Amino acid sequence: MSGTALHPKTLASLIRTLALDKKAEDPIILDISKLSSMANYFVLMHGNSDPHVRAIGEHILEQLKAKKVRVLHSEGFEEGKWILLDYGAVIAHVFYYQTREFYGLERLWGNAKRLP
Repeated sequence: MSGTALHPKTLASLIRTLALDKKAEDPIILDISKLSSMANYFVLMHGNSDPHVRAIGEHILEQLKAKKVRVLHSEGFEEGKWILLDYGAVIAHVFYYQTREFYGLERLWGNAKRLP
């Protein structure tokens, strides 16, 4: 489990909290565990500029690294339009707001349960 003892649901909630630290907008957690074998949860959020998107992604990465949670893969920091942080059972998607609307992962994964 990505080098940590955190339960996937706990990790997803922590990612959402860390995103809010940097004023991420509309952070949601989708439980995709019954729909896909790639992960248990997606955490989706957006920022209002490329620097804002990067700041959110960097904050999540740094804070989880400090807690010994290892990211398995990350991408998108250069462009700042869609940052993906793969923590195994939990995948965080930090979008630029227009990119989030365009790709519509909430619609694509419309059958996924949203966690409160």
